[in-house]
Amino acid sequence: MADTGLVETLLRRVEKVDGGLDSQDVATSLGVDHQAIVGAVKSLQALGDVISAEQRSAKHWELTGEGCEIAEQGSHEARVISSIPEEGMPQSQLMKLAFGKVGFSKAMSNKWIRLDKGHEGGPRIFKTVESLEDLVRDKLLLVQKGQASQLEEKEKNELKKRKLLSEVTVKFYWITKGSCFSTTITKQETELTPEMIASGSWKEKKFKPYNFEAMGVAPDCGHLHPLMKVRTQFRQIFLEMGFTEMPTNNFIESSFWNFDSLFQPQQHPARDQHDTFFLSDPAQAHEFPQDYLERVRKVHSEGGFGSQGYKYDWKIEEAQKNILRTHTTAVSARMLYKLAQQENFTPVKYFSIDRVFRNETLDATHLAEFHQIEGVVADYGLTLGDLMGILHQFFNKLGLKKWVEVGNSGMFRPEMLLPMGLPEGVTVIAWGLSLERPTMIKYGINNIRELVGHKVNLQMVYDSPVCRLDS
Repeated sequence: MADTGLVETLLRRVEKVDGGLDSQDVATSLGVDHQAIVGAVKSLQALGDVISAEQRSAKHWELTGEGCEIAEQGSHEARVISSIPEEGMPQSQLMKLAFGKVGFSKAMSNKWIRLDKGHEGGPRIFKTVESLEDLVRDKLLLVQKGQASQLEEKEKNELKKRKLLSEVTVKFYWITKGSCFSTTITKQETELTPEMIASGSWKEKKFKPYNFEAMGVAPDCGHLHPLMKVRTQFRQIFLEMGFTEMPTNNFIESSFWNFDSLFQPQQHPARDQHDTFFLSDPAQAHEFPQDYLERVRKVHSEGGFGSQGYKYDWKIEEAQKNILRTHTTAVSARMLYKLAQQENFTPVKYFSIDRVFRNETLDATHLAEFHQIEGVVADYGLTLGDLMGILHQFFNKLGLKKWVEVGNSGMFRPEMLLPMGLPEGVTVIAWGLSLERPTMIKYGINNIRELVGHKVNLQMVYDSPVCRLDS
């Protein structure tokens, strides 16, 4: 409830007029903030038809912060004239003043000053007028006094263009007497209580009328996007299994980390432009761990670590090419290399869920980008049995109760791990899948389908349909 004294004062003002009152005028005459009057109006409206308040709006001109400064101190150009002595002033000195640049430009266009570029001491500014009438300041003072109507529209717009004036829309109430107008405030009851009925006091009380046409509280209908819902479920499963999330915020990757470090040959078809997005600027990466780079080059071109390699001329230029990463395994490679640099090896379990990019032809099941889910475990003596056990636990937690093809898995080759510097007995098992795979999406919205109770036709990112659920 607004201040009772202010509400009663407003009622007395309304009583004395035949037409109506402007809430702004009331606020000005009482010397209070307009919002206080608005609060009093709303309090009276809550009591019924005591008053009638019609919301209106009007536009008026206000001085900006810079406009207020000019109204007080004068326009930039006028201050330039007052700052220049009879013998002139170096241009460089004028430009150091806060109002120098704008004032110089305006004074030159008004031909109040002249610039001698050939002066012996460098460009020098001289006055061409002895006195002037600061019309800009005079116009702003008129607006400040509420007399903007004395200015022509062209003049207002010029001041607005200089960001000295702004046109403001103000909302106010036009207040008139209501059908139940009274200067005495009587609080209306909002509930009929058992005590009122028992005592009969309800007969003498005034009740606030119920609005049976009022809308109910809007239900909270916000929900997670299906992709984000499934992503949250996957992330929680990984965390429950003791995995650590890898940093995946670098969408741009070098071909070295994306391909070469994974022991993928440079002539592999996946490295062609029809499968990969190559960057033109910056086109190349230049910062690599040089000793590791050399070991990767050698295992590709000459072999090593029990492998004969690919026996081709490995080129640094191919490895330097920047691309949009085609898989998050590039991040796994970086993390495993970082792990190998530790003095003592410690077993790790990593995971990531983030975007990757492929130069695909867009259709109902393919996009140029998608989300890849990846899990990596590094320890001594891991086997395919360990991989199968982890996958069984992972997909059991996911709720899949039958065999379906959702991704790939395997063990990283020694040609990838040993050049990094990992101990010889360490093996790494890994698996990956796409978040957008239809089987994954279908699982992810099962609960949503039960809630909404009807078929769902999903359109995923960028309005490209990833899957349609009609069963």
